[in-house]
Amino acid sequence: MSEELTERIDAESAPEDEELVSDRIADLVEYLVVSIVDDTDSVSLEVIDGEASSTIEVSVADDDVAKVIGRHGRTIKAIRTLSRALAARLGTSVEVEVLG
Repeated sequence: MSEELTERIDAESAPEDEELVSDRIADLVEYLVVSIVDDTDSVSLEVIDGEASSTIEVSVADDDVAKVIGRHGRTIKAIRTLSRALAARLGTSVEVEVLG
């Protein structure tokens, strides 16, 4: 019985681990973006998982796009740096894109 349980746990945990990695990074991005914008209800994230990396598309209100990007792109660069650092720590890679 223990072999069956081990096989079932291995089969169930494999896909969830992949989702959890991109979800953890998306949670960080969402936390950072919600902290910056005025209209928090309009923030939405779409995670596109690829074979080697993930892409996180952040949608915000038109008025908040400039806040997320920041002067000379400094804010979005910082968000991308933090996201990539977490992704590297988790053994994957990620790209963050801002959509208006």
